[in-house]
Amino acid sequence: MVRLNKIYTKTGDDGTTALVSGPRRLKYDLRVEAYGTIDEANSAIGVARLHMQGMPVLERMLTSIQNDLFDLGADLATPDDGKPPAHESLRIVDSQVARIETDIDELNADLQPLKSFVLPGGHSAAAHLHLARTIARRAERLMVELARTDGEVVSDAALKYVNRVSDFLFVAARHANDRGHADVLWVPGKNR
Repeated sequence: MVRLNKIYTKTGDDGTTALVSGPRRLKYDLRVEAYGTIDEANSAIGVARLHMQGMPVLERMLTSIQNDLFDLGADLATPDDGKPPAHESLRIVDSQVARIETDIDELNADLQPLKSFVLPGGHSAAAHLHLARTIARRAERLMVELARTDGEVVSDAALKYVNRVSDFLFVAARHANDRGHADVLWVPGKNR
């Protein structure tokens, strides 16, 4: 387990932060930006959960996702440099991707069919889930950029997982909106 005895270390006062494997990176480094945005998405999910009274299925699924997002942050904070690690690195694995796909399918099975794009809103939980979804999409864009950067590695499982998170959050928002019956739908050109 992780032990955090002292919260401030002063080592980041120079604008750098340590990766799990030890090297220091600037706080605006693309890898740091990616796992920081994962943390932001996780926090937004935490706020959404505050609005989920009477939604135990969503609560259970989101608790799993929040834990997985910490795993994803650890994965991103431990770059794969091709050398054998001193200790086993925490990585996102295909079974986590499969579990979130199962959860998406379970929630999607009883949703009202979509006839238009959905505007973020409706139930307060749904609105917060949509916000978390957009943050997860930003994290995904950063992770893809990182994966395309020379000398950086992001696993396929991690990229799949973050993509599924935003898919899940979309379906979960619809589920929170009375299984899609209370979705706020986009009406193209409505205010022309």
